[in-house]
Amino acid sequence: MAETGSASGTIDTSKPHPARMYDYYLGGKDHYDVDALAAADVEAVFPGIKTCAQTNRLFMHRATRVLAEAGIRQFLDIGTGIPTTPNLHQVAQEVAPDAKIVYADNDPIVLIHAQALLRSTPEGRTEYIHADVREPESILKAAQLHATLDMDQPVAMSLNALMHFIPDSDGPYEIVQGLVDALPSGSYLVLSHCTPDFDPETWEKVISIYHRSGIPARVRSKAQVERFFDGLELLEPGVQVPHRWHNEGAHLGPEITDAAVSLYAGVARKP
Repeated sequence: MAETGSASGTIDTSKPHPARMYDYYLGGKDHYDVDALAAADVEAVFPGIKTCAQTNRLFMHRATRVLAEAGIRQFLDIGTGIPTTPNLHQVAQEVAPDAKIVYADNDPIVLIHAQALLRSTPEGRTEYIHADVREPESILKAAQLHATLDMDQPVAMSLNALMHFIPDSDGPYEIVQGLVDALPSGSYLVLSHCTPDFDPETWEKVISIYHRSGIPARVRSKAQVERFFDGLELLEPGVQVPHRWHNEGAHLGPEITDAAVSLYAGVARKP
């Protein structure tokens, strides 16, 4: 295991963390009572939250596979979250065993589980950076990034279910633009984001729960999500609810509705 940086402080179990709440939604076991209680409060007002999380996860799998099949061999996954099999590198390396993946997250519990993210194929490589997307230079200047990825060659950068935790005051669009600017031509942005478009009243309640927990959540409309892709070439079908993004032939159960998912997602190429 290569040097991964050190966590800032210890794991705070006195208040919920979005990565650990997401683990709860996915049926994982790497969360604490405080996370489970907050997540259960969300589920009480939005019963579709587990469908939302699971659908987002499946979008990540499909987007990674589509890009790997298109020839992308380098991936940067920011806001990685607690490892849940299959992880992004497992999907990419199933298609291309020589794929290289760098994960980045700022939650100390993800750092603890980083070994699971580093189980690469012999032909490929994975690495982990303990860093915060709100400080993009901590990612872009990390030695682990440059030791793993060739930043002169195309990179697929994933920001899945992350930017809705970056409030407007932190400059979310500027953060994404700065990250994209650092990537070479032919790179891709993969992004998913919660939206209130299908049920504004419910999402007002959900956001209130996150805010009471000290988490700066901020959902955005389709037009606001599309803005993250400004200057890029969106792959068909554009910014879409993720269960309709390259999910041809899949059987969508009755629980998979736009309102239950309440996400937009897209993949775009940098010219």
